[in-house]
Amino acid sequence: MNQVLGLEILMSDNQKDSYFSIKTRRANLVEMTSHPVDLLVIGAGITGAGIARDAAMRGLRTAIIDQFDFASGTSSKSSRLVHGGLRYLEMGDLKLVFEASAERKTLLRIAPHLVHPRSFVFPVFKTSRVPRWKLAIGLWGYDILSLFRNVQRHVMLSKREVEEAEPALRRDGLVGGARYYDAQCDDARLTLANIISAHQHGAFVANYVRSESFVKMDDRIVGTEIYDRIAGEKHKILAKVVINATGPWSDETREDGVDALRPTKGVHILVDRARLGNNEAITLTSDVDGRVMFVIPWGDLTYIGTTDTDDNADPRSVQADREDVDYLLESANAAFPSADLTQVDVISAWAGFRPLLRPDDPLDPSSVSREHRIIEGKSGLISIVGGKLTTYRKMGAEVVDLAATRFRATGMSVPDFAPTDVERLPGGTDSYSGQWESRLTSFGISPKTADHLWRSYGTESLALLELSNEDPTLLEPIVDGYPSIRAELVHSCRKEMAVTLCDILIRRNHLFYEVVGHGVKEAPGLAEIVGNELGWDDGERASQLKNYLDEVEAMTAFRVSD
Repeated sequence: MNQVLGLEILMSDNQKDSYFSIKTRRANLVEMTSHPVDLLVIGAGITGAGIARDAAMRGLRTAIIDQFDFASGTSSKSSRLVHGGLRYLEMGDLKLVFEASAERKTLLRIAPHLVHPRSFVFPVFKTSRVPRWKLAIGLWGYDILSLFRNVQRHVMLSKREVEEAEPALRRDGLVGGARYYDAQCDDARLTLANIISAHQHGAFVANYVRSESFVKMDDRIVGTEIYDRIAGEKHKILAKVVINATGPWSDETREDGVDALRPTKGVHILVDRARLGNNEAITLTSDVDGRVMFVIPWGDLTYIGTTDTDDNADPRSVQADREDVDYLLESANAAFPSADLTQVDVISAWAGFRPLLRPDDPLDPSSVSREHRIIEGKSGLISIVGGKLTTYRKMGAEVVDLAATRFRATGMSVPDFAPTDVERLPGGTDSYSGQWESRLTSFGISPKTADHLWRSYGTESLALLELSNEDPTLLEPIVDGYPSIRAELVHSCRKEMAVTLCDILIRRNHLFYEVVGHGVKEAPGLAEIVGNELGWDDGERASQLKNYLDEVEAMTAFRVSD
């Protein structure tokens, strides 16, 4: 019995042929603790996932663990953007913009179901910190640094064109604007896709495994002592090279006592899109403090973000508070005066730490570099700190390149690179078309549900729907009016290594954020479906349900009066 999660491993008959389930997790743990690996990655956020995928594709015996679930930290609480970083131009960070623009193009190609083009309107007002002429120069630079291979080139907009594009925007003081293009992604599922791809290439993967202390030989790290939070057992993983990719936990994981990070808290809120009235994504300079923020469509919803404030709290407990939410509401209401949003209109909020590099000189949090740094410790630990979601693949390659130099020094042959920019991620082997929509809706689901499935699973949607052959009720919605269906719960257990109810409803599926009420009323029934798949008894089902309700309470704490 797990002492932390209260999760007892009981394998049901349905799991005998599972591909990437809790059963796979247990087998992976046996393998990585029984035989040494070449590369051990600690941290299964987007950076760690990218490292593991790159290493496994080069043929290295690779293992990756995380003390929580995949993407449960910063990598599921981002702005959900794959972007060149228009605002980084203002900081003069041309190298980062160039790299990010190239990576955006790559991700649009290898994960077309998870990464989508998104147009942005950038309005300019008389009082805007960025005047129209400066915006024009910046957007030309944006196009040039992408070698004119942006999704589309920017266009400058007159006042009338901005008003026609976004009628709900404030008109007082409006002088014009521009439209430019970036991309949007499902950050949690992009991380998961990289994890699954790493496993398909031979990596051993396990969530809910905590690295407790390093194993050393002659003052060199040769592995780590771990605690399996599911089984409540301690083991040891031996590795030739250990990688610290723990994001906001990086300083804590390293042993040199040097603080390399300046973590800042980023908060986003989700509202009904109709209440705000935006047609496209909007880039704004906040009337509150002049910093850049976004208003971005997410289906029938819109999310608004982000804050950027220094915070030294435990990364696991970070959450949106009333001050964060009020700042975002005030900024959005100033741009969309008819919205008159209040806290009552906020469906959900998410908060995460950005593991930004600590600068030599104190800066405003918004001005801290999004660059990354690779640190080699005296004991051999390789840590990667800083960085951003968009450039995760390149960051992963750089880390594996460094590890490869060590392997080659011992006579081991390691390829110079992995084709991570060529091979598509799982589910991304085709683009959505009328033919695919017909195949999916032939199961009796609505076009809206078909679109939702494609944007979550891509070509894997067909296999997910075929689960209904064993149980037709799996085609029923998990919540009335929400496009997600019950088959997704089963798929997450069997093919996505979900082991808790929170894994599924928060990260594999986003009911937690996207449904008014957060599915609290439906949660007992959903816990029963998941429990039947994972073999939970009544006590475990109740424990899982309580954990989910606790997460809902914590996420909505900003509504509680002081």
